Amino acid sequence: MTALASLGLLIIRIVLGLTFAGHGTQKLFGWFGGHGIKGTGGFFESINIKPGIMMALLAGLGELFGGLLFALGLLTPIGALLIALTMLVAIVKVHGQNGYWVTQNGYEYNFLLIIVAIGVALVGPGSYSIDSIIF
Repeated sequence: MTALASLGLLIIRIVLGLTFAGHGTQKLFGWFGGHGIKGTGGFFESINIKPGIMMALLAGLGELFGGLLFALGLLTPIGALLIALTMLVAIVKVHGQNGYWVTQNGYEYNFLLIIVAIGVALVGPGSYSIDSIIF
């Protein structure tokens, strides 16, 4: 893989991974305008994801650790899988019924995150990753 391709993958991994980790901290700690475990748990209960607080904890941990793994390029397929699974649940439980476009609260954004995560997992994280050092 060329240095330029690896740099492109690094940029994608860092931006998507840290953004995703930030969403996890919203659920877990209420950071960045999030609602924390209790608020997220209450929302989850309202859309029939039960038990709400436990599922908020699992979702937050999945987003935080999936995002960090992805950003670091460490166990990249696992990080990508955590991202994809979390977004799949968001599509099924929240956005899917609204159609594709995000302007109608649809699943466009969630779908794009899944595709980017899976795409990077398939091509590999690039030379500028922890995976490239240890594997």
